[in-house]
Amino acid sequence: MPFDFATATQIIFGAGRLKEAGALAAGMGRRALVVTTDMPERAAPLFEALTAHGVDYKAFPILEEPTVERVKMGVAQLRESDCNLVIGIGGGSVLDAGKAIAALATNPGDPVDYLEVIGAGKPLAAAPLPYLAIPTTAGTGAEVTRNAVLASTEHKVKVSLRSLAMLPKVALIDPELTYSLPPNVTASTGMDALTQCLEPYVSNAASPMTDPLCLDGMRRAARSLRQAYEFGQDAAAREDMALVSLFGGLALANAKLGAVHGFAGPLGGMYPIPHGVACATLLPHVMEMNLRALRTRAPDSPTLSRYDEVARILTGRADATAADGAAWARELGQSLGIPPLSNYGVRREHFPEIVDKSARASSMKGNPIPLTADELAEILEQAL
Repeated sequence: MPFDFATATQIIFGAGRLKEAGALAAGMGRRALVVTTDMPERAAPLFEALTAHGVDYKAFPILEEPTVERVKMGVAQLRESDCNLVIGIGGGSVLDAGKAIAALATNPGDPVDYLEVIGAGKPLAAAPLPYLAIPTTAGTGAEVTRNAVLASTEHKVKVSLRSLAMLPKVALIDPELTYSLPPNVTASTGMDALTQCLEPYVSNAASPMTDPLCLDGMRRAARSLRQAYEFGQDAAAREDMALVSLFGGLALANAKLGAVHGFAGPLGGMYPIPHGVACATLLPHVMEMNLRALRTRAPDSPTLSRYDEVARILTGRADATAADGAAWARELGQSLGIPPLSNYGVRREHFPEIVDKSARASSMKGNPIPLTADELAEILEQAL
């Protein structure tokens, strides 16, 4: 089976390893733009490590979701401060913003020109600035992906800036940075991480390189997501979920996603719904619809046996079937307090627009079987 695989130049994993960030940064540049959350003070240990190793820095916060406009401001700040290195420390939104800033700092023109779906998808002509990615949540795996998801307020959609060149030079994953996450964030980001191991495993681009990562990631999520949600200081559970996020990022960057993420981008652009919540709410319904569509239109598809394997991993039962896996995902979301789409303003009258945007999303192309507009609308109905 032919496949490609690419990831960050270096992956550094382990509790307490944030202390190595200063030396790493010093080997990459002399002045860093540090992309942070809306509370830059949380990055104080990183700032101290940079100072100790002679790296000057300028903090640039991402206030909510990264927008095209905010990224343009980051590029302007970087140039004004004469930075030659970008560091992202935060959740997926922050890490994606950092990737985009590092790429656009060396590639002039309107950022929209480089975006998928709403832009021309123009390739990057120059290599991005060196980028060090430090996740503080266990969800998106953005520290090892080749794209940055940006919101366009004009188009009310989230789309990607994508290039192999955007893979971070170094991904530093320290599970200790996730210990203080509140339960609701642990739940939504953890469900995103689980989804990003599950969807690549059943995608139409699954490969022998990504399958082991997906399978191990699902096993770890099944045993540790609820534990991390209930006992945030459980070091073993937090380490497991950090690995689930990392493995999901490695997998999705090389084996595509599916309908869950096909929906999540447009929904995130149209409503104030966190990405992980959208994924968690949609996951069981997409699983059920994919199973129905495969059995109806592709009954000999090997993906059906893959869904059975997913169910055995998630439930821990050797006799589990694909339907049991979907039921497990639904019950887990309920136990983690994941709210329905209607809590964020999604209404039935919005379905045609959501379906149209989702059908054109890049992630939808990885779904194991093309879904009809009626099937996509039914998924939304179930998730409402």
